[in-house]
Amino acid sequence: MRIRRYSTREPEFLAQLDALLAFEASADAGIEKAVAEILVNVGTLGDDAVLDYTRRFDRLDVKTMAELEISSAELGAAFNGLPEQQRQALEQAAKRIRSYHERQKAESWEYTESDGTRLGQKITPLDRVGLYVPGGKAAYPSSVLMNALPAKVAGVKEMLMVVPTPRGERNALVLAAAHLAGVDRVFAIGGAQAVGALAYGTQTIPQVDKIVGPGNAYVAAAKRRVFGVVGIDMVAGPSEVLVIADGSANPDWVAMDLFAQAEHDELAQSILLCPDADFIERVQQSVDKLLPGMPRCEVITASLTGRGALILTRDLIEACTIANRIAPEHLELAVAEPKPLVDRIRHAGAIFIGHYSSESLGDYCAGPNHVLPTARSARFSSPLGVYDFQKRSSLIEVSAAGAQTLGPIAATLAHGEGLTAHARAAELRLKN
Repeated sequence: MRIRRYSTREPEFLAQLDALLAFEASADAGIEKAVAEILVNVGTLGDDAVLDYTRRFDRLDVKTMAELEISSAELGAAFNGLPEQQRQALEQAAKRIRSYHERQKAESWEYTESDGTRLGQKITPLDRVGLYVPGGKAAYPSSVLMNALPAKVAGVKEMLMVVPTPRGERNALVLAAAHLAGVDRVFAIGGAQAVGALAYGTQTIPQVDKIVGPGNAYVAAAKRRVFGVVGIDMVAGPSEVLVIADGSANPDWVAMDLFAQAEHDELAQSILLCPDADFIERVQQSVDKLLPGMPRCEVITASLTGRGALILTRDLIEACTIANRIAPEHLELAVAEPKPLVDRIRHAGAIFIGHYSSESLGDYCAGPNHVLPTARSARFSSPLGVYDFQKRSSLIEVSAAGAQTLGPIAATLAHGEGLTAHARAAELRLKN
């Protein structure tokens, strides 16, 4: 299997790069129509609609919502029933994730001006957040930790989790992670109907303020539609990794890091930027050597041949320039001297520095959040964090003396905008 190759020296390189990065994210008309109908029904009928869709899509014979709520006792039993090695790994990951995110917590502040006017900012957590988690054979306990723990650190009062359980299949690792992260209530529902239940509320499920967590195309479409009624974290595209490497890197390590993203799905993107043509060839040889032993060989092959690339650059500085144009979700600096390059990177969801900083460590246990901006949105957005579960209110306490200073300024600007009542409200507080 040969991964396509480009060189920045080619006149058409930028056009080739843009074509490589292009991802058609336009909505599927059939999905949009189905999701719109589901959301209307859930918003109108509540529990009855959720039960109907759960019976239909998850093939569960349920009659009441009580049958779909997973008790705290079951969550605890799932955690206690894990093999010791898995339980310890989950606990260690949770400890590191919590520790990292505690440093993100913002605090309220204020200051007083010379005339006694007080200005400031009040930080408050969201009241209730909903977490969507894929279910069934898919097991993403790491996503539970990465979404729930920042919310808990922020001080969110109540965390609800929804997870589909097709044919009644409940994943013990996911339930154990919910227990460890302190999720308050868990419902065995999924799809657009779960998003609708969280966004609008039903007779059983209270409305949340924000919905976070990954899902399939139906979940993504539903999150887009309910945004505004509630907040959402982001609508993520396929996963991405960009590796900048030089001849000091291990080609087997680089090849496996490319595989790690490619195995997500056929649309995932893995790109290598390197100024050493010989090293690029060694990476291709490592790909050929290691690929047959990968369980998800077909998915990796489809991803690397469809959206992957090995790109020869003039030097590492040019590689950083191209990296900023790509604005990848994950960026690895697999070079002998990575520190000077860090300052040159402006756009990346997460930067992995040095040969030992495998992106997979960030996915599970390094500490920083693995919910990252994709599809070049790292140009203007950030990883999920505690700040996504806190909101800011401005504090304005104007003194009598301050009103004499601010009043004329506000009145002048308000008159200029033709808003007389605004101006009069400021002028009435003036002593003269």
